[in-house]
Amino acid sequence: MHCIASGELYRTYTLGDLRITALRDGYVDMPVGRLRQRGDKPFGDGLPEQVPLVDGQLRLSVNAFAIDDGSEMTLIDTGAANAWHPTMGRLPQALVEAGIDAGRIRIVCFTHTHLDHIQGLVLADGRHAFARLARLLVPRQELDLFRSEARLERFHDMAEPFEAGDRLGAHIDIIGAHGHEVGHSCFRVSSGGEGILIWGDTVHVPSLQFDRPEVTWEYDTDQDQARQSRLRLLALAADDHYLVAGAHLDSPGIGRVVRSGGSFRFEPL
Repeated sequence: MHCIASGELYRTYTLGDLRITALRDGYVDMPVGRLRQRGDKPFGDGLPEQVPLVDGQLRLSVNAFAIDDGSEMTLIDTGAANAWHPTMGRLPQALVEAGIDAGRIRIVCFTHTHLDHIQGLVLADGRHAFARLARLLVPRQELDLFRSEARLERFHDMAEPFEAGDRLGAHIDIIGAHGHEVGHSCFRVSSGGEGILIWGDTVHVPSLQFDRPEVTWEYDTDQDQARQSRLRLLALAADDHYLVAGAHLDSPGIGRVVRSGGSFRFEPL
């Protein structure tokens, strides 16, 4: 996998015959207490020194990923638009900077239905973000959650379910990664003997959760299951030499996972 173009809000790589573009929607600052130790115990003064803070808070990048096979463009997650913090909503600008016409995006897939992944379907001015959208894929277990979002009402009937084991076209298949949300999913993208796991919110704080994957997140719907999914995907990435792409890994959010002692280490690409 090689970088062929980059800018402030994007970076494009080759993956076999595909192009993968990491797109930065922005960032969000969260309190340290969102990180949870076993037993749902928040961190207090015991946060390891390797975790950087900005004004006392954790800064999480918010990333989406576009997959271009030369004829069809698929977008994994859409950012938050203007539905949450004002530090997000830059996906349209990232697409322009990357030279991607939003009209080419015909397929949108969600790793899960939290607002920083789905609300970018609608622009801040209320228009459709992707005017030629033909398919909208949502984890089956989260269809009702998606259809409860009033701001996205125009897309409720368009949403179609997928589940672990499904295959989307020639290059993408779905791996279950439940726990952070009930249908949280990972997209395994393969081409030309190379592969990448676009894994959503498997890791929120990369400076900590690769080294200590037992650490969970307050918003994990099932913390034990989220922990198990993280350990399984980390082992898969390290042992089978998949790259990983994360929604909250530091922008551009792509790198390698290697085993380090009894744990793991992230190496940005």
